[in-house]
Amino acid sequence: MTTSRDDIYIARYRLRSATGLSSRRTSPDHPGALIQLNHGFACLHPWPELGDPTLEKCLADLAGKRRWPLVRRALRCAEMDAAARLNEDWMFEEMEIPPSHFTLPTTDSDLLLTATEQGFDTIKLKIGRNLSQEGHFLREQSTLWPRLRWRLDANEKPKREEIRDFLLALPDEIRERIDFVEDPCPFGEDSWQKLHRETRVPLAIDREAAPNVSSRQSAQYVIIKPALDEPWLLAEAAAGKGQRVVVTSYLDHPFGQSFAAWEAGRLALQFPGLVTTCGLQTHHLFQSNAFTKALGPVQPGFQPVAWTGLGFDEQLDSLRWEKL
Repeated sequence: MTTSRDDIYIARYRLRSATGLSSRRTSPDHPGALIQLNHGFACLHPWPELGDPTLEKCLADLAGKRRWPLVRRALRCAEMDAAARLNEDWMFEEMEIPPSHFTLPTTDSDLLLTATEQGFDTIKLKIGRNLSQEGHFLREQSTLWPRLRWRLDANEKPKREEIRDFLLALPDEIRERIDFVEDPCPFGEDSWQKLHRETRVPLAIDREAAPNVSSRQSAQYVIIKPALDEPWLLAEAAAGKGQRVVVTSYLDHPFGQSFAAWEAGRLALQFPGLVTTCGLQTHHLFQSNAFTKALGPVQPGFQPVAWTGLGFDEQLDSLRWEKL
């Protein structure tokens, strides 16, 4: 499809998850839209329960003032993708992408077994729905899989005292295998520093303002989501504070995953040693479609799709696009 510079086209989609991906959301359906602008493509996949505007508000903003960070980042993705496609370049050419952890949305031992069979050595477990049950699961699975590393994501749901007690109830040998707890409770510089001192478990913070409000003493890791954040600025700030960086997808469309993977590869090249194991493999959380099939099986190494730009040429050509 060829477009003028002012044309914006969209292709709506709906990802369906097998289980709830957030303790704040019960619906398994997750609407989003691919956009096409000036020969480039991008993904808009808001999470209103986490503070994003709705998809309809994002699309209205895309057609109007373009104020929302999610919209501006989608435009940046489309800009970079267009430049590569017009030159018939593949953005992943000779790029080394950091490996990924496996995202475990619930205490599902069968899914964890699948992850280990696929070669994952680091598991990110969503917690906060039932800390008692999740603690039991962590003890049980850590005994079965003593070489696994763990990352826990609480989405700021527990109170500071609750997450402290949860962590201190774990045996020392399990706490030592926890890379970090992401958003363990509502952020406060002093309260997070105290939580880290009491538990000796590293903490991770996400969202765009993180480096401006956190220090190395309160958050040892910074989560960067290219769908929402400007990666280079956040990585530079994190490097200056001695924090490590984890780049993750936004639990969005495979095209958005690929944008996150590309940004992760760029940061790893620009900031040697800063970027650790990432969270780029999330398409297993949704029912399969042509795009997820193109990405292939979920494994630690991200396998980008050819041929131009961020890839997916055939899949994008097959969609029905409508003018915004």
